[in-house]
Amino acid sequence: MSISGDPDPRLLRSFVAVAEELHFTRAAARRYTAQQALSRDIRRLERELGAELFVRTTRQVALTPDGERLLPYAHRVLTAYEELADAFRGGPRPLLVDLNSAGLGHENVVRRARELAPELELMARYESGLTGAAREILAGRLDVSFGRYGGLDPVLRDRLEAQFVRYEPMAVLLPEGDPLAALPEVPLGALAGRDVYAGAGNDRTPEWTDLAARLFAGHGVRVAPPAPLVVGMEEFRRIMAKSPTPVLAVVDFPPMPGCVLRPLVDPVPLSPVSLVWRRGLRHPGLDALRRAAAELAAAEGWYERPAGSWLPDGELLGALTAPPRSG
Repeated sequence: MSISGDPDPRLLRSFVAVAEELHFTRAAARRYTAQQALSRDIRRLERELGAELFVRTTRQVALTPDGERLLPYAHRVLTAYEELADAFRGGPRPLLVDLNSAGLGHENVVRRARELAPELELMARYESGLTGAAREILAGRLDVSFGRYGGLDPVLRDRLEAQFVRYEPMAVLLPEGDPLAALPEVPLGALAGRDVYAGAGNDRTPEWTDLAARLFAGHGVRVAPPAPLVVGMEEFRRIMAKSPTPVLAVVDFPPMPGCVLRPLVDPVPLSPVSLVWRRGLRHPGLDALRRAAAELAAAEGWYERPAGSWLPDGELLGALTAPPRSG
């Protein structure tokens, strides 16, 4: 590999998108550009470097050894460009924080972080699924999200950092007329023989579907087959009103007309929630979020596992590291 000039950052961004997606159509969509333009960027970068970066066949795209060698350098160069832009922006840019869905407990962390750093702008987004949010984080369209870090594909985890936030007890959302709705708590075994919706088929939430499958194994409960992809709480309410299928949720899931939320017991299943961000990200808003998460975890007992609780075997929670010091 020989460099004939300084590579254009745009070409490096196109290269990184293809290297991470290993699919030109998806990479073009991620870059909001035409596939032909993306292909031109890759060809130009290959000419400038004097090396072939990808092996392309009709079935797959793969990195060549030179492509593998370039990738970490490309990440470092693009991070340096971002830091340079931040240094001359006149102040930190807004931090884009994914909260998954409105009304969840993650909002308390953001609320406290805003109190700790009122001069900063923490902008909420709602991606509904950590896997989907992770892709947006790595594409530079989000900064931070919450969810089951250990359920992410290792390829994604390698480019992310995480701080464990809480053990969140899980629950089941039932139509009001369901026989189990009369119970104050629902034993997991009471759902035996039934389908429970857990996001199957949604490519933004496979970490949640995997958690459900692990929980249901051995209890006679089935993960419900894929349903129409729902975006937004209002659409979710509408679909739920038409279906008697229970939904796997968490105990702080917001109220929904026509449905009741019941904690699951025997065992008490826990959803491990971490704060997740792009590896190497430096932003005072992230520092505030990490401090807020640790503060609330200590005050609310979020690190404590209740008696008779369940976690998937070998769950990777994220780093239980001390948050950055204030000041």
